[in-house]
Amino acid sequence: MITELESIIEGLIFASPEGASTKELVRCVKSAVATVREAEGENASESVTRHASVTEEDIAAAIGRLNLEYIESGRAFQLVERPAGWRIVSRPDWAQWVRELFPDKKPQRLTPSALETLAIIAYRQPMTKSGIEAVRGVSVDGPLQTLMDRNVVRIAGRADLPGRPLLYETTELFLEHFGVRTIDDLPNAAELRSVKLPEPEAPVAEVPAGSQDELTLGEGGEAVARKKKAEKVEKTEKVEGAVAEADAVEKAEKGEKAEKVEAAEEEETVVFLEAEDEVVMEEGAEETGEGGEE
Repeated sequence: MITELESIIEGLIFASPEGASTKELVRCVKSAVATVREAEGENASESVTRHASVTEEDIAAAIGRLNLEYIESGRAFQLVERPAGWRIVSRPDWAQWVRELFPDKKPQRLTPSALETLAIIAYRQPMTKSGIEAVRGVSVDGPLQTLMDRNVVRIAGRADLPGRPLLYETTELFLEHFGVRTIDDLPNAAELRSVKLPEPEAPVAEVPAGSQDELTLGEGGEAVARKKKAEKVEKTEKVEGAVAEADAVEKAEKGEKAEKVEAAEEEETVVFLEAEDEVVMEEGAEETGEGGEE
């Protein structure tokens, strides 16, 4: 038989659209007692005032008795605790009948990759995308977007890491859908949270060329640093050799051209002198001829 306190709790939960927590139920009962006492004083009904000292343990015990009564009487509903509080919901045994109330709502299934991603976030939240990918070994862009579209995963902020990556966590809809009150109610929650996960690769930062050798040496890569240095020296020597060879070729071409110009000038000078000598000889011959005639 249902007691008065059980009936009060049942009425409060039934009237709450989003559910009522145990603490909220205690507050409502005590507040009702205080209101009656204020209004009626010493004439307040004993059936009300006797619940003035109700506790959360009393509420939990009454809810347990209510659920037992529902089962024994074959009722199609039960009391379950969700993130927002206690609610009256239909029993799973009657799901095939209740589903017909919502013919347009088809069950939405998640792919195995989305379920794996969701499980990683649920047990180790909040997590960055790179952390999830380190566990799965593949990209999670698609599954992560699917989970966010279904409103079972949301952005929880940014991690205090280089680049300030986004953090992801589950939503209240996730708890509602999987029938758990908190993340701690998940199966093997404590055990799975203690398992060491693979660490994501650290982002590669750009290092100035001048400090690259120092960074490599600091990481214990002396051989690598020497090899890189030798490669740089060899490359520099090749460049300098090519430049020197080009300069030599250019100088040789300039010298050859200068010699050709000088030779041409000398040839012109010789031709000019020979021509001048011929003119002088002709003039001398003319003068000699004129003298003979006289």
